[in-house]
Amino acid sequence: MSIDHANLSTGIGGLDKIIRGLLPGDNIVFQVPSIGDYLRFVRPYAEFASDRDQKLVYFRFASHAPLLDAGEYPGIQINTPDPAEGFEPFISSIHSAIKKNGRGGYYVFDSLSELTDKWYSDRMLGNFFMLTCPYLLDMEALAYFGILRQEHSHNALHPIHNTAQVILDVYNSEGQLYIHPLKVQQRYSSTMHMLHREEEGNYLPVTNSALNSRILSFSPFQSESGSYEDKDMWNRNFTQAHQALLHPTPDARRQEAFHTDRLLKMAVTRDERFLPLARQYFSLKDLLTIGRRIIGTGLIGGKSTGMLLARAMLQKKDPALSRCLEVHDSFYVGSDVFYTYMVINGCWWIRHQQKEIDTFLSVAEYARRVILTGQFPEDIIRKFSDMLDYFGQSPIIVRSSSLLEDNFGNAFSGKYESIFCPNQGSREKRLENLLTAIKTIYASTLSEKALQYRAHLGILDKDEQMPLLIQRVSGDLHKNFFFPAVAGVGYSYNPYVWDREIDPESGVIRIVYGMGTRAVDRSDEDYTRVVALNAPEKRPETGMDEIRRYSQRRVDLLDLEANQLVAAEYQDMEEAVSPNEKSLLTSLERETQSRYISFTGLFRNTPFINDMRKILKTLEEAYTYPVDVEFTLNFTAPGEYRINIVQCRPFEVRRNIEVDLDFSRAEAEKVLMASPSGTVIGRNREIRPQRIIYVSGEKYGPLTVSKKHSTARTIGRVMKNSDPSIKTILIGPGRWGTTTVFLGIPVSFSEISRAACICEVVDMGENLIPDVSLGTHFFNDLVELDILYLALYPRKEGTIFQPELLLERPNQLLSIIDDEESRDLEDVVHVVDTDPEKSLLAADLINQHYLLSLE
Repeated sequence: MSIDHANLSTGIGGLDKIIRGLLPGDNIVFQVPSIGDYLRFVRPYAEFASDRDQKLVYFRFASHAPLLDAGEYPGIQINTPDPAEGFEPFISSIHSAIKKNGRGGYYVFDSLSELTDKWYSDRMLGNFFMLTCPYLLDMEALAYFGILRQEHSHNALHPIHNTAQVILDVYNSEGQLYIHPLKVQQRYSSTMHMLHREEEGNYLPVTNSALNSRILSFSPFQSESGSYEDKDMWNRNFTQAHQALLHPTPDARRQEAFHTDRLLKMAVTRDERFLPLARQYFSLKDLLTIGRRIIGTGLIGGKSTGMLLARAMLQKKDPALSRCLEVHDSFYVGSDVFYTYMVINGCWWIRHQQKEIDTFLSVAEYARRVILTGQFPEDIIRKFSDMLDYFGQSPIIVRSSSLLEDNFGNAFSGKYESIFCPNQGSREKRLENLLTAIKTIYASTLSEKALQYRAHLGILDKDEQMPLLIQRVSGDLHKNFFFPAVAGVGYSYNPYVWDREIDPESGVIRIVYGMGTRAVDRSDEDYTRVVALNAPEKRPETGMDEIRRYSQRRVDLLDLEANQLVAAEYQDMEEAVSPNEKSLLTSLERETQSRYISFTGLFRNTPFINDMRKILKTLEEAYTYPVDVEFTLNFTAPGEYRINIVQCRPFEVRRNIEVDLDFSRAEAEKVLMASPSGTVIGRNREIRPQRIIYVSGEKYGPLTVSKKHSTARTIGRVMKNSDPSIKTILIGPGRWGTTTVFLGIPVSFSEISRAACICEVVDMGENLIPDVSLGTHFFNDLVELDILYLALYPRKEGTIFQPELLLERPNQLLSIIDDEESRDLEDVVHVVDTDPEKSLLAADLINQHYLLSLE
């Protein structure tokens, strides 16, 4: 009897729904942890065929228990080809049976994994599939194949994945069944390639990143048995280390130390400051796990090392903290891939010129264009493709992880790109987007801000390779939006003490609702929440009006329909927020009955603050150095959450000195600015300024967008043309370093990196205050170079601001740069040279006040 093409089914309605039904000729491959898990799908499929009187054929050739029994399925045909007779007789027997049965039919094959036991070859297993699958497709038959996951090399998996129509990964975690469709040919849906959880015959998409990473934390490249596919020196070293761990000798401790040290220097770090930490916290087993997730060869870079070290430190020093940590399943693109890419695309010698101080910017633009249009080796593209199959449709982020990044003394905050890939669309489109993201990050190694930063630190000549860290985006699906409940940055030492009750040693966090981009960038007029961990409800704002006015209003999120990162008003997407998140992260404004983001419930009703304080202190103790981290938080059940540490690095903080700041002794007519309760970030200090660059908010505000950018460039040129030893104070309206000109002055940090102090004056608009930069890339640059940050509120009681003391003095702008652009801005940018013997800026972090007096 011929098959009814209009009524094809797996026998499981929920599975049919995921893959949008079966098509004639579908070969369905189940990658399973055990034969029992394969059987759970075979039985309903066979029952469906039998109930509808379809031809049911079972090829029985393995040693495991039979999948189907003749007594249970009337009319079933059971064939018993013997793989021990050899490849050709075996496949001929199977093809003869298929031909005899004619078109259509439901076929079931035993576990294909046992064929390698008979033929001693993964490649021959692949050959068998490439010959059998197309034949079944031509015959419009349906076929089920099972293989044991993590048992086979690329030689078997690549032909199977290329040839089959449907590939399903099956997982069994604590008795709960999950399916992850890797490939479904000629069908697509927005959730098809997500992990799905089985519930009473239905399969529901798993959107929470914490659960996804817990279930899927394996490598698609190499098996858990340590059988590394390529037999080059790189993989031989990993294989030898694995064998040493499996088969210890009498001198096992010495052997383990030898292999640990070799793998550390091969793949993790050669930095003399990090090596002792790595030896202390990474076991040989940890390094083998890292090795299985490396694409290519070479070092994994600073950002990857910092993230992995933090996790190892927390697990070793405080195992109880692991209860709240999200499992990571990141991948690392080795540093050698970057070098190879440079060489094969003709960029090597062009890039090499950027090490010369006199030419490093002149060649950068051309080199970036070459990098963006280059090609990767085929074997690397294959691994990128395999990795995307692993992630399915989960959003991912491609992050820079250069060898110099996140080190002691140079954090490179925001100097290189990190790119979100929403990871939607066809497999080909997702791969294309990934490759574009990688090339963009490679090109960012030659961006002006990165090269200027390296030149400023005197490290242009240092070896700067660009490994990559590719992570599953931490978060959950809210209708079409994907984002974490909470994201932010944390510091084990708090350099912003706005109240005497705050203990700097207890740490501080800056958090947002949604993607962490809003926490590390100063891109719009919105605000974030700064939290002292020993006094979480002690806010810099005073009164409920200020708290509501300066609360976060916009949320960064991935719009999976638009396939991009967007910013949305919280009020516009509130209906997508779960009641649990709403109760913990927002508060109700009584007068309007609208909600605003406050995080009050999270602080009061969960151990989050205590967990973050312990995490930061534990990491600081392990590093014996202050640290800063980036993190996310996702809820796994009402009141339960997982924290994901996505980045950790040393924090270049300077402890305070005593400052004698007596406002009563200051002569009022000489005080340029003073604040008895302002914003001071950085250590206590006294600065004897030699130059002040002042931008008038009154003059700057009405400028066109282009003129505002010209103002920023002019300030940059003044700084560049000045003696680097001159202590310069910058005073101007709104936010310095913003990318939005109506919020402040859009200077790049490299333009003002020689400043001794930056003061943001609140006179850009009636309702706008400078959002404290704590935790942003801009802030990290300030701290790293020990630049004092001040905010001045002219209308605040007790504040003194007398800019006329500057404006009545000669403007030195044109004596430093004299061209048409600077002459056009002479009334906007006022440059005053001061006598350092008679001028003084004193700032007190603990008391949050400062005073600047002139001679």
